[in-house]
Amino acid sequence: QVELVESGGGLVQPGGSLRLSCAASRIELSIMGWYRQAPGKQRELVADISNGSSTNYANSVKGRFTVSTDNVKNTVYLQMNSLKPEDTAVYYCHAILMSGGYRWDYWGKGTLVSVSS
Repeated sequence: QVELVESGGGLVQPGGSLRLSCAASRIELSIMGWYRQAPGKQRELVADISNGSSTNYANSVKGRFTVSTDNVKNTVYLQMNSLKPEDTAVYYCHAILMSGGYRWDYWGKGTLVSVSS
């Protein structure tokens, strides 16, 4: 079992920045990243990182958000700059463990990001 603990959400004005962190309880996770779910919408991928270096971003956040990992701390970060009201959502940390041909998905409990003036 893998536990994911998020932190860093909050209220920020449009154009501001926030950094989300997600600490994992074990190492050797294949992919770590972030999803978000806005009220009345489906959960969507924001960004993820594979093997500590290969990144993938939603078109809506490219150039504004950066995903990174600290393998020593088993932590994935999401640096969010130039935030817009439409970025308001609950952000969920997500991790995938692949081993022996099997895949396990793990989710954090979510942290709320509100972008408003």
